[in-house]
Amino acid sequence: MFELAEAAAQGFDAERLARIAPFLSATYVDGGRLPNAQLVVARNGQPVHYTKLGVMGDDGQTLRDDALFRIASMTKPITSIAFMQLVEQCKVALEEPVTRVFPEFANLHVYAGGGGSIPFAPGAPAHPMRFVDLLTHMSGLTYGLQNRNNIDAVYREHNFDFARDHLDSDEFIARLAKLPLEFAPGQGWNYSVSTDVLGIAVERISGMRLGEYFEQHIFAPLGMHDTRFGVKESDLERLVDAYAYRPGQSPRMISAGATSKLGQAGTFDSGGGGLVGTIADYHRFATMLLNGGELDGARIVSPKTLRLMRTNHLPNNADLTEMSSSLFSEANNAGTGFGLGFAMVIDPAKTLMPSSLGEFYWGGAYSTAFFVDPVEQITCVFMTQVYPSSTYPIRRQLKTLIYSALTESYAS
Repeated sequence: MFELAEAAAQGFDAERLARIAPFLSATYVDGGRLPNAQLVVARNGQPVHYTKLGVMGDDGQTLRDDALFRIASMTKPITSIAFMQLVEQCKVALEEPVTRVFPEFANLHVYAGGGGSIPFAPGAPAHPMRFVDLLTHMSGLTYGLQNRNNIDAVYREHNFDFARDHLDSDEFIARLAKLPLEFAPGQGWNYSVSTDVLGIAVERISGMRLGEYFEQHIFAPLGMHDTRFGVKESDLERLVDAYAYRPGQSPRMISAGATSKLGQAGTFDSGGGGLVGTIADYHRFATMLLNGGELDGARIVSPKTLRLMRTNHLPNNADLTEMSSSLFSEANNAGTGFGLGFAMVIDPAKTLMPSSLGEFYWGGAYSTAFFVDPVEQITCVFMTQVYPSSTYPIRRQLKTLIYSALTESYAS
């Protein structure tokens, strides 16, 4: 699967890296808490550890090296990179109002009450939303899955979180534009459908469907041949089953890979969460990020663009404990900032786990995750398939195991 470099040559203790697989087996896979686990750790772009455990799903087939996973919100960094490619070409600018592409958003208002059986109260007009507000999740939009208030409830009624089967891009925007914002753009942070809107911006600016844009400008150049919206019918046997957590019981299978709707064409390419792909493909994407936007001669974005993306954009260098109104996100809040599509470590001590200043990362709702550490030149990609990602502390545990195996630090 991966040609592994000698761990010691890359500053790792091989025996300590070898703790990872037994830990995942004993803690998660053997007892059925996770159906499977797949992990690749690399330094300087060279894989030094690969673990593959468990089964494809309820049929009990051994997990394949080329298994396909629903990467959910790990789609978001890819969409953000796509948008920044257009920024680099001066086809759009971060500070521009989104109404330049979305005239539907010309009359946004801030929530002032109502919802459910009562019409929304006419709230105060919101100042213009900018593209940077979409990238940073400071747009005032939300997710139905937040499940905190009446705005979230209406998002669930429209099923915005799972638009693939029933909306197209224009209808998605038309419905969204009629709803109030949770807060004025730039005044708070809330994990939301912002990146879905950003993906539709890519479509409108480029004139291409999002999946086609990704294939031409990101996937083909990077050699990510197995990542796309949906799954080819001939590849459904490679798609793992998806599961949902049940307290006190084994996770319940909620979508069989072999019969998944992902084998049928969708009407909407969700830039916030719709991609399916392999661990090998996402390792290539993460390595491109580590390299400052380039891999094997393919330049995806410039180093300065990527540096801007992985810099904290929260006001006054705040962390998410100060800004976030989300009940659910793919980030830890303490010591964590947010940039243009990534969370990043801005205070390692506050995270209470091994990390580096400037390390950036994200994850997906089915418990997938990745991180990129530019200081130590480490990348990690983790795949499994249990919803929601808040179920287990596995991301923290994996980081602890990986960094405890490091013998040579590049940090000053």
